[in-house]
Amino acid sequence: MGLMDKLNLREVKARAKRTLGGRLGDRRLAAEGRTEEAEARLLKTQDEILDAVAEMRREYGARRR
Repeated sequence: MGLMDKLNLREVKARAKRTLGGRLGDRRLAAEGRTEEAEARLLKTQDEILDAVAEMRREYGARRR
């Protein structure tokens, strides 16, 4: 399982937690789900940025300092 699969599973799990909290009326569970969902999106964005930077370094031959 790759990193992107793991991050997508994390987001799906968080969305399910948020939905369950909303249906049960558990505001704390819903809030945890929203927080975890935002964290999963941030981690996915971080991974996309790092991939883009690595691709630019390969393409333009820039070295790491």
